[in-house]
Amino acid sequence: LLKMSESELYQELLPKTRVNAKGEIITNAFVRLQKRVPAETWERIDSIMSKLPLRNDGKKLSSTERAFNNALRQKAIFAENYPMRVYPNQSLAAHVIGFAGTQERELDGHLIHQITGRDGIELTLNSKLSGVPGRRLTETDVRGREVISLRDQDVEPRDGLNVVLTIDSVVQHILESALADAMEKHTPASACGIVVRPKTGEILAMATLPNFDPNNPGAYPAAARRNRVISDIIEPGSTFKIVVVSGALNDNIVRLDEVFNCENGHFPFGGHILHDDHNFDSLSVKNIIAKSSNIGAAKIGIKMGEDELHRYITRFGFGERTGVPLPGEVNGIVHPVDKWSKISIAQIPMGQGIAVTRLQLVMAMSAIANGGWLMRPMLVDRLQDNNGNIVAKYSPQRVRQVVSERSADLLTEALKGVVSREGTAPNAAINGYTVAGKTGTAQKVENGTYAHDKFVASFIGFFPADNPELCIGIILDDPKEGHYGSQVSAPVFKEVAERCASYLNIPPDDPEKNPVPETIAKTDDNYAAGRQLRHND
Repeated sequence: LLKMSESELYQELLPKTRVNAKGEIITNAFVRLQKRVPAETWERIDSIMSKLPLRNDGKKLSSTERAFNNALRQKAIFAENYPMRVYPNQSLAAHVIGFAGTQERELDGHLIHQITGRDGIELTLNSKLSGVPGRRLTETDVRGREVISLRDQDVEPRDGLNVVLTIDSVVQHILESALADAMEKHTPASACGIVVRPKTGEILAMATLPNFDPNNPGAYPAAARRNRVISDIIEPGSTFKIVVVSGALNDNIVRLDEVFNCENGHFPFGGHILHDDHNFDSLSVKNIIAKSSNIGAAKIGIKMGEDELHRYITRFGFGERTGVPLPGEVNGIVHPVDKWSKISIAQIPMGQGIAVTRLQLVMAMSAIANGGWLMRPMLVDRLQDNNGNIVAKYSPQRVRQVVSERSADLLTEALKGVVSREGTAPNAAINGYTVAGKTGTAQKVENGTYAHDKFVASFIGFFPADNPELCIGIILDDPKEGHYGSQVSAPVFKEVAERCASYLNIPPDDPEKNPVPETIAKTDDNYAAGRQLRHND
């Protein structure tokens, strides 16, 4: 029934010795033949063992022999229950939640089983989630009967705490569904998305595809279990232009209406030629953002200077971990100024020569949406006991103000142009809402050079632009059908944003100019239905 060969069974049943915590040499009292045995399999084994014929059953047996045979049938093979973590929503938010396994440890000479976090929040907050096993010290007589209980040495068991996340299961499902559609349509190597409340830093959704089922993580390759949002680095491409432009505005180095010569798409600098996708002649700073001119951004960076540019890069949080409570987060790569090449001052403003995480990018854009304040990303809302009593409540944390509110507002005006008909991402426009955002299309580096056929496509935006409720980032790694962020990532942003706006009942900021379609009407019924679904999940 356990599908074990006789030779395997024989090897397992050979006595084994070990040294216990007291330094004593002891033999094993039992052998574990198999884990996770289905209940129906155990019931069949138990039934067969209870009727198992033994060779000497036909003879007249002594009472001792009969007791031995009965014990053999009843106790030779036994099953024990031990705790398991079950994830009823399967792969939903798997990279955030992580997964747990069962770990054995010795307690007073006995092996006990405990659930132990292996990845994600399960690992980060393992000490909060884990309970404490109880134990009781007793004395027994020669026959093994308990005669005295040493109550003052008892330890009562204690349940672990419940962790309540900021993740909204409905928003998470919306994001994962949209990314799955993008995976099917554009066949990228991976697709990542993040939904954040800019004012608080609360993460409502974080997803990476390919995904995995935490109920059976071993069935998936390690690459599918990796949370690329925080563990993989990318060159950001044009989404990084928000750093140089907001910094230059903040230092009064440029004005939004100041015009730069964009050299008709070809700009020699530091022994290299910088290119734009279109041959722009002259563009204002506002249009440098709206039309995503690399040359314009490079000239702003040059005017700004190396030290100031580097200062704003670090102030926006690049080059350091965001502090999100998940394992595996990396710093990204920000070289000190004395390690920059001659062309770095022109390349970095257009998102080359620097490596960031996807979460860092979204939190930087959220800082623009939040009046210049960089927030620490929140994933844990509170800890509760089994009775629902709040043991710990977590609050939003400001990291620092990276630019002034005025500078953030000025950049927001420019970012609105990105989503206009004249900008690079009209595909990200949402009926009823003003959207501010930025596209990115970054060439991937292979063998030390930029590949001409592999790209990271992104769009990061927030809405309503003047009073932002959500900031959403969509990043596709090496899409095969279309490679521009405006083509492949912006439409995914639009889908996620529209569905989230309907579910969260976010009021339109311009309903007369852009009426909300009936399919996402903000009705009380839709709102209540969405909230009920979240409650049931």
